[in-house]
Amino acid sequence: MLLSSQANRYAHQLLAARLNGQQIPLLSAENPMNLADAYEIAHCIMQIRTAQGETAVGRKIGFSDRHLWPKSIAEQTVPEAPYWAYIYDDTVRHTEENRGLQSLAGAISPRLEPNIVFRLAASPRPDASVEDIAECIEWMAHGIEIVDCLFPEWNTQAADAIAAFGLHGTLIVGEAKVLSAASRSNLASVLAQSTVSVSCSEAEEFTLCGAGLGSDVLGSPVHALWKLHQLLQKQAQSKPLQAGEIIATGAWTAAFPVRPGQTWTTAFSGISLPGLTLSFV
Repeated sequence: MLLSSQANRYAHQLLAARLNGQQIPLLSAENPMNLADAYEIAHCIMQIRTAQGETAVGRKIGFSDRHLWPKSIAEQTVPEAPYWAYIYDDTVRHTEENRGLQSLAGAISPRLEPNIVFRLAASPRPDASVEDIAECIEWMAHGIEIVDCLFPEWNTQAADAIAAFGLHGTLIVGEAKVLSAASRSNLASVLAQSTVSVSCSEAEEFTLCGAGLGSDVLGSPVHALWKLHQLLQKQAQSKPLQAGEIIATGAWTAAFPVRPGQTWTTAFSGISLPGLTLSFV
């Protein structure tokens, strides 16, 4: 277990690298870390950012599909559970008419991941079932998360990725759809059977880059939310899910590298959510 002084030192090192857009060596190369160490560093980062005036507005779920993990993580023996990181008021943006313009200034190796985003209307009970979790959701929206890696060539270990902001850069959130009681009751299965396609253009024509299934996100984004809820029950220093939180539930596809001059667009099938169009500068 890392000493608190070591965790705090790593937290400041990661924040400085992020601020300056600089790559750094894997933390675990200097000092072997487990997942508890990683979350201790993430907790220190949250305390520092909060003291600097930022507000944690929710969480992002990562590693929700083992097939999409980087090779270095996939080869490790790690629990079949999602991992999470805080997202902040200055890293979450809401689009107008499902279109956005995103600067990549300061990003090191940015990639794009399509998500489903939930906002919680209530805090789930500790023993909440999947059905109970669904009843706590106020609205859902399509989101695109821009993930970034401080470590060279995206060669990261699980603990390093968790400590380094969960690889979170920015979350772009589209039009919210308020859920009725009827839609919440079968939301998990509807999302599991839905698909998303991702296309890119650097001129006028778009090229299909990939597609993904909602069922790949731990069976459904609702299941991913439930898994996060269960994980938080085991982490004494982590706050449980709270009403008002925004949760990015995990990538539906591989993470696609992005660069200035590109425009990316997404489209859903099987669920009535509009896609997003996002241009990078």
